[in-house]
Amino acid sequence: NQLFVGISGKTSTASRVQSQFSHQEIVASYLNPSRLPATPAGYDMLDVLILKTVALEPKHGWAIAKRIQQTSGDVLQITQGSLYPALHRMEQEGWLSATWNVTDKGRRAKVYAITAEGRRQRAAEQESWERLTRGVGRVLRYS
Repeated sequence: NQLFVGISGKTSTASRVQSQFSHQEIVASYLNPSRLPATPAGYDMLDVLILKTVALEPKHGWAIAKRIQQTSGDVLQITQGSLYPALHRMEQEGWLSATWNVTDKGRRAKVYAITAEGRRQRAAEQESWERLTRGVGRVLRYS
């Protein structure tokens, strides 16, 4: 199964998860894709993935999405319709800074870097996700 992080109201054999849902709703949706939540509850999953990626080194939007896809072993695919609004929102929150650079191919691209506030946010969100996955793991191991 692949987990698509994006704005899509459809489900298929792969679990499709909208980026604006909380991690509890995402896990529930992944376990049962037919039960996608009806209302948005938060952006924390996409945020923590982006913040972790740019914490390692500044990147432009497409490179962030590609890195998340590669690092996840092609399990996570961030759609442009979710990525760029999230980057803009995170820049407005002060979690990311952005500068215009020229890529190796001569194109202008906005490059995002994590700020001190973004590092604090990433640590908090990462702890929340780790706590959630530990809980899910305990339930799955329970016999």
